Amino acid sequence: MLIQSALAALRQTFSPPLRAILWKSLGLTLGILALAWFGLTRLIQWFQASHHISQSYPILDSLAYFLAGFGLFVALAYLMPAISILVAGFFLDDAAEIVERTDFPNDPPGRPMPWGSAMLYAMRFAGLTLLVNLAALVIFFVPVIGLAAFFAANAYLLSREYFEMAAARYRPLAEAGEMRRAFSGTTIAAGCLLAGMMVVPVLNLLTPLFGIALMVHVHKRLTHRLPAPALQGRLR
Repeated sequence: MLIQSALAALRQTFSPPLRAILWKSLGLTLGILALAWFGLTRLIQWFQASHHISQSYPILDSLAYFLAGFGLFVALAYLMPAISILVAGFFLDDAAEIVERTDFPNDPPGRPMPWGSAMLYAMRFAGLTLLVNLAALVIFFVPVIGLAAFFAANAYLLSREYFEMAAARYRPLAEAGEMRRAFSGTTIAAGCLLAGMMVVPVLNLLTPLFGIALMVHVHKRLTHRLPAPALQGRLR
């Protein structure tokens, strides 16, 4: 079921109906990354100037710039999950509506979340994701454990955020959370797929749109798998 959903989401991501949203999503993601890069580089330059590294230790100055470049690359990679969630909040309803119309034309359409509520939810969860990933960044250089912590944390966070945002088009947010927990194996597996995308440069830029399409499919297929009474029983 998850493989079918992932293949359908990948097809949808590059399909003509979603192409305009894809370009907007890429543009917004790159814009936020550029702002983050600008802010971090200015912070590093201020730190170096304020501590007079260049005048006292020119070799260390060159080394600091080298490490800063690599460190910035790593830092931006750890920022991507939070940025992905924030960008997804902007385009959730437009993208989900297209997926519903093209792949589930016989199902009742979802109801868009109020834009303010959707963005507040996305920003709140993006902030939580940012804090968790900053904590994971602290142990980045610990062999195996650093990467494992990044993957495990984001598999959970991305599965929770993307599934609940998609499911909230069809049911109250509290019920969407209950459904996620009832089908935790499937939703976490979908989150592992998204977390895997996060560690691949360039491919991680597609995560917001792909994640929306994936979780719309996952929610739809889970809903179709069980009759309504059985589903309600699982959610209690």
